[in-house]
Amino acid sequence: MEIEVLVVPDCPNQQLAEERLRQALAAIGLPGLRFTTKVIADPDEAERSGFTGSPTILVDGRDPFAEPAATPSLSCRIYRTPAGPAGAPGIDQLRKALEVAAGTG
Repeated sequence: MEIEVLVVPDCPNQQLAEERLRQALAAIGLPGLRFTTKVIADPDEAERSGFTGSPTILVDGRDPFAEPAATPSLSCRIYRTPAGPAGAPGIDQLRKALEVAAGTG
């Protein structure tokens, strides 16, 4: 499984997203799985990457939290979580997305 966290420069939610991702990986028994973080600073790069706001988490090149009709943009992203709007997906949301990608969910 390949995981990439895409962020704009100085994203205020980068650390939160990365920490929740680490927790979700540990929860599914993959605490050692590494992910990369890539800074997206150009609108053309955002379009090529399918980047619809910061942070965007790609699992095997796919955004499991993609919103229909979202357009590429160099902006902050808001996620719908059970606790309300947040700057990153919830741990359980990430865990479920990772399980689906791993074929165990």
